[in-house]
Amino acid sequence: MTETKTESRGRNLPLLPDTLRMVAWETTRSCNLACVHCRASAECGPYRGELDTDQCKKLLDEIAAFSTPVIILTGGEPLLRQDIFEIASYGTAKGLRMVMATNGTLVTEEVAGRMIASGIQRVSISIDGLDAASHDAFRKVPGAFAGSMAGIEAMKKAGLEFQINTTITKANLGQIKGIFDLAIKIGAAAHHIFLLVPTGRGKEMADQEIPPQAYEETLNWFYEESLRAPIQLKATCAPHYFRIFHQKKGPAQMATRAAAKHGAAGASALHAMTRGCMGGSSFCFISHTGQVQPCGYLDLDCGQVKEANFGEIWANTPIFKNLRDLNRYGGKCGRCEFIRVCGGCRARAYEITGDYLAEEPFCVYEPRK
Repeated sequence: MTETKTESRGRNLPLLPDTLRMVAWETTRSCNLACVHCRASAECGPYRGELDTDQCKKLLDEIAAFSTPVIILTGGEPLLRQDIFEIASYGTAKGLRMVMATNGTLVTEEVAGRMIASGIQRVSISIDGLDAASHDAFRKVPGAFAGSMAGIEAMKKAGLEFQINTTITKANLGQIKGIFDLAIKIGAAAHHIFLLVPTGRGKEMADQEIPPQAYEETLNWFYEESLRAPIQLKATCAPHYFRIFHQKKGPAQMATRAAAKHGAAGASALHAMTRGCMGGSSFCFISHTGQVQPCGYLDLDCGQVKEANFGEIWANTPIFKNLRDLNRYGGKCGRCEFIRVCGGCRARAYEITGDYLAEEPFCVYEPRK
């Protein structure tokens, strides 16, 4: 891999704001599944070095001291942590918006009730196939689809809001419209699609990453669906979506549409986070051992919460500062008129070139400038 170049590349753009809006926190790497795409390459632990309860609470104290972001309790499988509801309750009491990403197979009505009691406001469930055969093949565990659907039913009975997440690969690209329809049918509040980033176990699926043109076509389809869908749609690990959005529509119309669907407060929160790659500017990832990274797929050590205050890491880490300075971005990303709303996938750039500031390798758009 090549050494990352961090000198200015000739533009004079203002820095991105550094308001922390969302944190994905890998509370544990343990998991009861072994999904083919998982960045964690996880299996059932325990894993050494995971933050204990007191360290988790200290981290939440440090986050709440300067910001009130959404905290995504993820994994692995977060429900395998015995203290997960204590952690969620503590974050809720600090004024943080606590949500959870789970595979759903461990969710019962009792568990859903405990989620609500601890202040968890939304849960995401990953559905990557339209039926048991395709989903279970992806998750590598027979019965995973049935378990996830049972978990969803338990949350519905408890009155807990949920969304569906789908990682798109060549294997399920032909099913994505059906999965989208399924999300609406079962009462999801949102459908979030993720474009595969081949890191972790996902490196073994590099040949399943859809090609750039299919990537573009999929995001255009998703945008068109967003104009009429009765639920919220969001593309993640797909920064080009926001370039496509700005090419076809405008932020004001997006806010208006979101307000109609979700209420003014929901629209404001959604609009505040509508940038492609948010890593290092409004989002970061914290690993099970406390390593801070720009995102879960960009495995760069930006600081260790066991050794330094999280607020100091967020404000002063050189990698984060580089990511906030769009003048440092290279290739066609650096000269693109949509750099502020897209930014390209920094993890894909790093995985393929060794330079996290290089151009996004899976973008077909040619800048006008």
